[in-house]
Amino acid sequence: MPSEQAKKKIVAYKTLPDDVMSYLSAHAEVKTIDPTNHEALTAALKAADGAIGASIKITPDMLEGAQRLKVLSTISVGYDNFDVDDLTRRGILLTHTPDVLTESTADTVFALILATARRVVELAEWVKAGNWQSSIGEACFGVDVQGKTLGIVGLGRIGGAVARRAALGFRMNVLYTNRHPNAQAENDYGAKRVELDELLAKSDFVCLQVPLTEATRGMIGAAQLRAMKKTAILINASRGPTVDEPALIEALKNGTILGAGLDVFEKEPLPADSPLLAMKNVVALPHIGSATHETRHAMSRNAAENLIGALQGTLDVNIVNPQVLGR
Repeated sequence: MPSEQAKKKIVAYKTLPDDVMSYLSAHAEVKTIDPTNHEALTAALKAADGAIGASIKITPDMLEGAQRLKVLSTISVGYDNFDVDDLTRRGILLTHTPDVLTESTADTVFALILATARRVVELAEWVKAGNWQSSIGEACFGVDVQGKTLGIVGLGRIGGAVARRAALGFRMNVLYTNRHPNAQAENDYGAKRVELDELLAKSDFVCLQVPLTEATRGMIGAAQLRAMKKTAILINASRGPTVDEPALIEALKNGTILGAGLDVFEKEPLPADSPLLAMKNVVALPHIGSATHETRHAMSRNAAENLIGALQGTLDVNIVNPQVLGR
């Protein structure tokens, strides 16, 4: 191994599996930092060539003086914890893990659809509380999923995987919005590309699968919720701030929509006094989209390989700001 590569210094600001740490250590000097120690992390970045982690906001002020830093590798598909324009100006490459979590996240989306439609969480707790004393009546009824219309806002990798489950597994009609047509989803799953207004008006389930950007922040607000069917269910497993949470709370209270299945929130962890937690028509999960043993391990390994590949100058995939490579 070239001596220059042996001198590379990496900061790991997330606990990594032993085999992933071994892989990184074989290629560089690795320093593990507690991500809650802001000062220690900022100081470590100043002496590092690369860093790997997740769930911590890396702000421009943390990178001041980090002259050696060339690569940041996030163990996630989303990258809203970074100022990408600032990284690009500094010549710092940002990598992410967009492929390995697609299927597990799509599973979570469908779990939310089914759990909310059939009131799984609410009724499971009702049974555990000893309330099942006789044959159930309409008070325990949910709504069908099969044959209904699913509207997917953002038909990328995860949205496409959700569409496949919906169309092939549950015979659902799929509507979608996207910046570009998704030919595969249209040909294989019968998906139809429409404007957001039409999707909201016609869908029985509205599923958000968009990244958090200035364009998508608050894209589902009071007006959009009013445009949905009163029998519709909102599913959000993308990013919490894509939905105006106070508007959603009001819509759920007032019966503007039937319910919501949520894996993400404006503030995470969700505050214990959030009105959402007291609503029977809400299924709330602790941001588990990709949280399986298999997928999280694959994400860590992928992020580690991204980091080493980028430091060695061989990486040509999973790059958020490829314009840095042209310098």
